[in-house]
Amino acid sequence: MSAGRGAAEEFVDALRPLADAMGAALLPPGEAGPDDVVLRWDGAAAVAVRLPQLAESLDHVLAAMERTAGRPLAELDRKAKQDAVRTLEARGAFAVRHGVETVATALGVSRFTVYNYVRSQEERARKARGAEA
Repeated sequence: MSAGRGAAEEFVDALRPLADAMGAALLPPGEAGPDDVVLRWDGAAAVAVRLPQLAESLDHVLAAMERTAGRPLAELDRKAKQDAVRTLEARGAFAVRHGVETVATALGVSRFTVYNYVRSQEERARKARGAEA
């Protein structure tokens, strides 16, 4: 095995946790489709990344949050659910079609509750900006 090939394999291995967290698939460059992103290493195509649809990505983010929490998100206390909503909002979860409904279901709360969490965070941010002025 050449040194360049070993480095390319290490590059792909280093990308794997990121791809897994996003719900992306890593493919041989020759299998890349028109919407895939081919990454190069040492001047050669090393791997193709197939990005998930946004809705699939949200499912992966929620699953990762559950793994981190060590239990279903619906079992978290109110503060932890509010923190989860803040994280999900920052990651664009609510820009995805049916994102609020998907998050509400995962948290075991109503859509109204998710909107309230978002609104209370916006109010806290506004107050913090006002205190800084």
